Parts: sequence; structure tokens; C-alpha cells
Amino acid sequence: MPHRPPACCGPRAVITGEPRLGLGPNWWQFSIYTAVTLLVGMTIGVERVSLPPLAHHAFGITSVLYTVSFISAFGAVKSAMNLVSGRLSDHHGRKALLVVGWAFAVPYAVIVIFADAWWQILLANLFLGVNQALTWSMSVTAKIDLVGPEGRGLAVGIDESAGYIGTGLGGLGAGLVVTSFGLRPAPYLLVLGVVALGSLVTLGPAKETLHFAHSESKTASRPELPSLRRLGGYMSWRDRSMMAVCQAGFFNKVADSLVAAFLPLYLAERGMSLLGIGVLVGIYAWVWGAGQVLAGLIADRIGRKIPIVLGTFLVSGGLAAFASFSSWIWWHLAAIVMGAGMALCYPNLMTAVGDTADPSWRGGALGVYRLWRDGGYAVGPLFLGAMAAFAGLAASLWVGAALLAISGLGLVLAMKETHPRLRVGSPEWVRHPDWLAGG
Repeated sequence: MPHRPPACCGPRAVITGEPRLGLGPNWWQFSIYTAVTLLVGMTIGVERVSLPPLAHHAFGITSVLYTVSFISAFGAVKSAMNLVSGRLSDHHGRKALLVVGWAFAVPYAVIVIFADAWWQILLANLFLGVNQALTWSMSVTAKIDLVGPEGRGLAVGIDESAGYIGTGLGGLGAGLVVTSFGLRPAPYLLVLGVVALGSLVTLGPAKETLHFAHSESKTASRPELPSLRRLGGYMSWRDRSMMAVCQAGFFNKVADSLVAAFLPLYLAERGMSLLGIGVLVGIYAWVWGAGQVLAGLIADRIGRKIPIVLGTFLVSGGLAAFASFSSWIWWHLAAIVMGAGMALCYPNLMTAVGDTADPSWRGGALGVYRLWRDGGYAVGPLFLGAMAAFAGLAASLWVGAALLAISGLGLVLAMKETHPRLRVGSPEWVRHPDWLAGG
């Protein structure tokens, strides 16, 4: 009788029965969700390239603070929706939230196409924030569900790498269509095409993964999940290690907002061409995106803390180098250093949360972390924009470098190793179950 592969291994599989954790047994579904993440990244890539020039050419926006306000609007709603979506996914599954998330990208594109005032662009970015919170959060959570604890670092590394490769592809596509067809409506028609494709993939071959989390969980029979209030308190201050992870995620996004919104202006002031700025920022993004797979593999072998701490200090050093030097050689080296730093810390911060949380409430824990992390997008541009207005763009870079250095010190002092094979002792919630009990 011919050998038949396990039901979960092939593209025709329907995930039923007792699921098998791991990348090998679930390669097809993992690939599907990786493709979803790439498409999610493309939507934000289109915005990063096409919206800032639209602010200037269509709406006459010249203020730095006013120009970057769309990032704050996006970050505020995304951070809040991360919290909500994570908890909802623990109750209703990952796939349903993904479908809803794709739907929110449609009004974003339509509003930008027809907007005749800047406040409408800010409104559109609220829809984009919901879209990104639901789609990217659910895609990475699904991958973590599928692989289990042993390959978690690699899984998150692949996810984030795919997303930022998608961001680069979306930006490239936007640049091509803007050059050929103008700032509107072509880039946002591209967004609608990506949304249509992502929706088809999600509704079609993508399967629900929540039962994989339940299978992994040793407490899946618990009658009630911890309340959102209890979970938020646990992640934000009761567990000092998770508090350190959350603050690191926050300042990580503050640094990225500097690169996205302030660094191009800073380099332009110093005579770099738009093409040169695009290449330099692209180097940062591509080193970050491609490096995350290797960073995840490293973290699966040596633990999460060392890559996270090292990456945070590298980002700080890269920002300081941009502010210190005026040579394009040093600027390109700084972009490589920053990209490598982001690759080391960005995916492994999420992996650390996945290590610590019980699988039955892992979606909610990731939601709390992503609330803190994307809060850096909401607060960073406003705070640093005000500083740039009063003290100059270089001062914003120096402040960003200092904040990242302080964040790295906080990780050194407070974060414990979370890798299940390398950590010492049980997670704090095991030793203090009362921290999560009750309403």
C-alpha cells in the first residue's frame, strides 16, 4: 500500500484532528500565511512612498510636524486595535479577524483617492491602522500557532522578513506607478489590487490555526481566559521581563519613525539627492527585512535576550552616527548598522512574548505588546517633530539615540531569557497565578 503523507503536509490538506506542531508538518499553511504577510507589507509600502509627496503637492503641507501627523494617526489606531484584535482572536480565531482586516483597507484607498483636505488623509490612515493591526497581527500569530515552541524564532523572523520585503515591493511598485501615472489614483488602485488578492488567499487556502494553540496549551481546559485588564497589567508592569520587552518595542518604533519621517529631511538639508536618500533608506529596510530570518535562527539557538539587547544598542549607535558624521560613506554604514540592529531585536521581541505567554491567551499577550510597540509610532513623530521644530532635525536624532540606549540598558537590567530550553525557572504567571486570575 503506497505511503500517504500526513494530512497537514500538502496544499490539498484540510487541518483536522489533533494537529502536529512544527514548520515541516505545516509548511503549506505556513507558506500561505507568509504570502499574506508579504501582501500586508505591500499596502504600507505604497503609503510610505506615495503619501509624503502627496502632502506637499496636493495639499501644500510644508510643516515637518504636520507632515508626519499621518504616521501618528496610523500608529495610534493600530496600537489600540492590536490590543483588541489579539483578545478577539483568542475567542474567535485568527482567520475571521484577517478577513475583517482586509476589508478596512478598502475605505483607506478610496478616501485618499478622493480627498480634498488633509484631515481626510488622517481619517484614511485610521482605516489603514485597523487594517494593519488586524492583518499583520493575525498572520504572525497564525505562524506562531503552527510551529510551536521549538521553531518560534525562525517563524517570526520569516514573518517579519516577508512583511518588510513586501513593504519594499509596495514602495517600488508605488514609485513606478507614480512616475508613470501621477500621485493619484494609481498608487491606491494598486492597494485595492493587493487587498483583493490578499482577501482571496485568506478566504481560500488559508485555514484557521487557533486549535494549534489549544493543542500546545497545557491549560486549554481553563474555563476562562484572563481578563484584558489583568493581562495588560501582567505584561506592562507585573512581569518585569515583559515590561522591559514592551518598552523596547515602543522605542524601537520611535527609532523607525525617525528613519521614515525625519531622516530623509535631515539628509536633504545636507545636500543628498532624492535618489541617494531613497537608496540609503532602502539599504536600511532591506538589511532589516532580509536579516530577520537569520536573527530568528540565532535566537532559537542562543536565546532571545542577547540578540534583542545587541540589536537595540546597534540601532542607538546608528542614529548617533547619522547625527555625528557628514560623509555619505558613514551614513551608508550607519544605515547598515541600524538595519542589522532592527533585524536582531524586532522579531525576537515578539518571539519573547510568544515564549512567555500560555498559548491559550497568547493572542491577547501579543496584542498588549503590539499596543506598546506601535504606540511608538503614535507618540514618536509628535514628540520628535516638536523637538525638530525648536532645536533642529539633528537634535531629534540625538534624542532618539539616547532613548534607544536607555531602552537597551533597561533590557540588560530587567529582561530574563525566555527561550523555553534556556530560561531559568517558570514564567512569572506560573509562579503567581493570582496576577491573571479574576476580572
